[in-house]
Amino acid sequence: MPDVPEPMVKLVRWTTEPAAAQTLRSTAAAVIAYVAAVQLTPQPAPLTAPLTALLVVQVTLYSTLTTGIRRVNSVVVGVLIAIGFSALVGLSWWSLGLTIFSALLIGRVVRVGEFVPEVAISAMLVLGVTRVADTAWDRVLETLIGAGVGLLFNLLFAPPVWVQSAGGSIESLSRRMGALFRDMGGELAGHLPVERAAARLHEARRVDHDIVEVDASLRQAEDSLRWNPRVREGVLSRIVLRTGLDTLEICAVVLRVLSRTLTDLAKHRTEESLFPDDVAVELEELFDHVAHAIESFAVLITTQVAANAQSAEEQLAQALADSTASRDRTAQLLLAKVREHPRQWQLHGALLAEVDRILDELAVEKRSERLVEELDRYSREQSDRHPWLHMIKKRLGAARAVLR
Repeated sequence: MPDVPEPMVKLVRWTTEPAAAQTLRSTAAAVIAYVAAVQLTPQPAPLTAPLTALLVVQVTLYSTLTTGIRRVNSVVVGVLIAIGFSALVGLSWWSLGLTIFSALLIGRVVRVGEFVPEVAISAMLVLGVTRVADTAWDRVLETLIGAGVGLLFNLLFAPPVWVQSAGGSIESLSRRMGALFRDMGGELAGHLPVERAAARLHEARRVDHDIVEVDASLRQAEDSLRWNPRVREGVLSRIVLRTGLDTLEICAVVLRVLSRTLTDLAKHRTEESLFPDDVAVELEELFDHVAHAIESFAVLITTQVAANAQSAEEQLAQALADSTASRDRTAQLLLAKVREHPRQWQLHGALLAEVDRILDELAVEKRSERLVEELDRYSREQSDRHPWLHMIKKRLGAARAVLR
């Protein structure tokens, strides 16, 4: 079988990703809006329609329905402002400034949210293109056509689900944390310069930036699951991913504290080994098990198929068992060494306490409890937000019980 060129492989992979589907959807919606506007308006080039469709067809169905109305409102308000100024004063430097000021001010009054700048942008576009009020009204019609096409397009062709992309980001985060654990474990034998320990602490702090990026990817995935007809059990998927990321964030904080503990220990032992050889070997093994547990946890929360989820849970349970056994052996060795040389004994205790915290956060039982708590909290929020819907469900449940 001949080798496939790498650019072709990348192209095929890209076409299977949600970003590629979104690109094609946005293009198709804009073209359809343009064709519809050509048929329904007298303008020879009704570009406002495809522009509005492009803006309305958001990445997710939830964001389309929640922001589409505000976005259309911002465009229409801007066009109406431009109609008034074009009929009264025309275009000049002072009328342009007054138009922008009025558009920004009115945009806040009509509560278009984050789309206030688009009120001014729409007003400037219409004011610059035409100074005739009748033509400006055509722009309003184009805007409504583009908005309608965009909304219908997302209702008929559901946007892609971004769970796979968010899952990849979570697994990438766990691999980086696991690699950092292994690097730290590999440096515990022999003398550890303070500079190297401080560099590892700096790397642990940079994990926070990765978490921010993963959080943004997860928010997009959560939006893609809301109101999406493709998705079953979307609430459960959202909660599994969100609680999983929260757990990894706690582990990242503990990792930073642990690296700080090692840095403080290195400052006190500038002329000697950080740990005795047998303790260093056991600690390196412990850090490797913890790294494997973090990576297995990420695989578990991002696995969608039941069979694979069972396998991932078994791997996590084994990694946690190996970590616990290694932790106990390390504790016995550290206790014996501290009795012989009690210097900085509190740092040794802190080291074990930090490992315990990570293992506790990753425990399968704690994950199950957290999921149940979040599902209960979500149900309470929904019942408080929509009491009438909760009452209907309750009555239906009572009716089914009577029929049985």
